[in-house]
This record gives sequence, C-alpha cells and structure tokens, in this order.
Amino acid sequence: MLRAPSDAPVMRIVADTNTVLSGLLWPGPPRRLLDRARERALTLCTSATLLAELAEVIARNKFVQRVQAAGLSATELVQDYERLAQIVEPEPLPAPVSRDPDDDHVIACALAARAPLIVSRDQDLLVLHPYQGIAILASAEALQHLDAKAAASSAPAH
Repeated sequence: MLRAPSDAPVMRIVADTNTVLSGLLWPGPPRRLLDRARERALTLCTSATLLAELAEVIARNKFVQRVQAAGLSATELVQDYERLAQIVEPEPLPAPVSRDPDDDHVIACALAARAPLIVSRDQDLLVLHPYQGIAILASAEALQHLDAKAAASSAPAH
C-alpha cells in the first residue's frame, strides 16, 4: 500500500463517471483508485455536473443488482463519493476539445482542479492524451503512473 509522505502534496486526479461507477460497483483498477483516495494517497476531484451525471447513471435499472450488492442505495453511493472527492467549479472551455462535447466538462474539471491526470476508458478522452500537460489514462495505466511518481518522489536524492 502506497502512502504519500505527510509533507508531500498528493496528486490530484479527475476520474470520469464510468471510472467512478466501476470503482464503486466492481473490484479492479478503478476500485483501487478510490481506495487510494480513501487512504489519502491521492485526491479525487469532481464537479457538481459530474456528480449529477454519476447519480443519473448509477440509478439506471441495469445497475440495480450491483448497487444492492454494495449494500447501499444509489444515493448513498453517490454521497459517499461526494464526501471522498474535492468539488471544483470548472469554467466552460472556450472551444470544444473532445469529439464528444460532454467530455469537455471532464477536461474543464481537471483544468479547474489543476489535476495532472484524468482517468477514463472513454476513447474520446484517451485520444487527447496528453492535453495541456494533463495525462489522460485508463485506470490500470493510471495506477502504474501513480506508482512511478511515488517511487520517484521517495527515491533518495544523489
């Protein structure tokens, strides 16, 4: 289990809705990202728009059994994530960036949060990697990226 040294700033990341949903409902790399946020090894950043999208998606009928298996209601899962994440208020981008206009909000959120990493499996976002210095990676690659950053920051200086 990696922990950031107490005097080192932890990395801020933005996870798109599908990544958060996967992390809340299934084991795997997205869940490990949420676990690291719970351990304070990273800071998840989100916005009111992304939280509303999560609430809408997690309430869909196709997720009812997974939500019940989690032992909480869809509302409780969203509230737990809201408490875990830092909420930012992004400005709209001055011009469209992604092939999917809805994904521009994820980018705007990362810019507002000054997050150097977006985690997504959405090809419309992944093709933009990197965007204005922001890495855009799938969750497994994001974990490797975080591990490499942690190893580099904890290596002794020569």
